[in-house]
Amino acid sequence: MSDRLQVVDATELPKDTRALLRPDELPYDEKQEDLRYPRFFYRVETWEQARETKLAPHFTLAELMAVDCREARPLLHKFPHYVPCTISLLARYLETFRERCEAPVFVAVNGGYRSPAHAFSAKPSLHPWATAADIYRVGDSLLDDEKTIDRYAKIAETIGQEVFVAPYGHFPTCRTPTRSSRPSSTTLSWPAPTSLS
Repeated sequence: MSDRLQVVDATELPKDTRALLRPDELPYDEKQEDLRYPRFFYRVETWEQARETKLAPHFTLAELMAVDCREARPLLHKFPHYVPCTISLLARYLETFRERCEAPVFVAVNGGYRSPAHAFSAKPSLHPWATAADIYRVGDSLLDDEKTIDRYAKIAETIGQEVFVAPYGHFPTCRTPTRSSRPSSTTLSWPAPTSLS
């Protein structure tokens, strides 16, 4: 990484940006006082900076913050962008997973960090904390069947007890299941998402 990313307290950002990122706010249930959206973010000035910033030897910041038109327009089209500092830890977990798989790991668009204002964030998810990644391929293997997902889930679970892998049949919030559809990825996250239920 050529330049260090600036860390900002998002509670001090302009009001319109705070309304989308919701720093330090309660996300889903006001009874869960200990569960709040992230407060500290990296400030990302350009896509070039995101592409050049290696969070781990094989993962750039751009890979873990790529979203599509489902993201709130101001967050999609205007810089600077803001991503929770925990994205650095996500990259380290993915790097460890890659090492144990001995193959490249591919994260889906909308599969890393997405803001609380993202259309997929309407349902409880760990993505607004940058602590989950939807993985659609490992090496040449697409994660689209139970056997393949189980194989890589077993590898991911060796990283530590805090790692959770969504089982086969879990549809990441980036897909709407239909009778004929099958899972096209699995989610690796930490901590286990029981804290969101």
